[in-house]
Amino acid sequence: MGKIVFGIIGHGWRADFFLRIANELPEMFEVSRMLVRREETAAELRAKWGVKTFHDLDSFLEASELAFVVVSVPWDSCPVYIRELAMRNVPVLAETPPAPDLDGLTQLYEAVGGQAKVQVAEQLLFQPMHAARISLARSGKIGSVSQAQVSVAHGYHGISLIRQMLNVRFEEAVISGQRFQSPIVQGPGRNGPPAEEIIKQSSQDIVTLRFGDKLGVLDFTGDQYFSFIRRERVLVRGERGEISGDEAAWLDDFRTPVITKLRRIDNGFDGNLLGFNYSGILLGSEWLYRNPFVPARFTDDEIAIATSLAKMGDYVQGGPSFYSLAEASQDHYLSMLMEKAVVEGTTVTSEKQVWHS
Repeated sequence: MGKIVFGIIGHGWRADFFLRIANELPEMFEVSRMLVRREETAAELRAKWGVKTFHDLDSFLEASELAFVVVSVPWDSCPVYIRELAMRNVPVLAETPPAPDLDGLTQLYEAVGGQAKVQVAEQLLFQPMHAARISLARSGKIGSVSQAQVSVAHGYHGISLIRQMLNVRFEEAVISGQRFQSPIVQGPGRNGPPAEEIIKQSSQDIVTLRFGDKLGVLDFTGDQYFSFIRRERVLVRGERGEISGDEAAWLDDFRTPVITKLRRIDNGFDGNLLGFNYSGILLGSEWLYRNPFVPARFTDDEIAIATSLAKMGDYVQGGPSFYSLAEASQDHYLSMLMEKAVVEGTTVTSEKQVWHS
């Protein structure tokens, strides 16, 4: 596959990920143009990234050779652009979620779900360690997976990981949960560490999602994204073993346990002269995950987003779906039910939606 040339609608913190990735790997990716509303913003983008900018969709698409368009705009604008691009037969990689509420998800899927080339840029399942865990969970080593406890990300992001680790699609979910408040020293944010010590309230959601005989547990506090002191936790259980964080245990036979680690293999430390990046994740002698973007110096989240871009490039050439509009809609729908269960203190059950197949 040659260089993937794409455009971006929108700007901001998330859009910058795509720009950094293309800048780091110019032989693989190119952002050829961006659509933004304000000329001041456009001038900044041109100066920093050397990208062409446009203020309306017609000129943005005119005489372009885009493989696809990344839609990185606020929730309420996202379905508008997806529909507009779908009408023009332009493939779309949309940021999460694809619409703000159930009505919006339903109307969007009814409008474009059956025929348009639309995928959604949910990156967590492509972060290296999560990708390795999903691979191991589906390998059969720990048996049939019946439980996934995820303390990694909020809402639909966390639910996407739970569904992937449990290998469920659109099965009925029975959801209940609670919210717990506790004090914490305020940690870093997108702009770095705080200027002084501040005690604030931390909000923690603990939610169970029962998919028949499979159980998902989402336990998350928003402080985890940048915190020095709140770490992510993942537990995946099958009848023959489990994955706990970066450790795995399973039975070779009923009297012989195998206990090992998912070991991250980094380059550039001590006498290693392969550059500052990392090779992947080993389970003993087996590569569970290999980094396809060596020697780029990417964070795990940038690797995941670059993976979405590469998979989208393959998808528009006839390759497989990797995170469809239907999957994204389901995860956001379950997230909204989760919020309802937590806020109202009730147990709620999902219902069949238009994107179910």
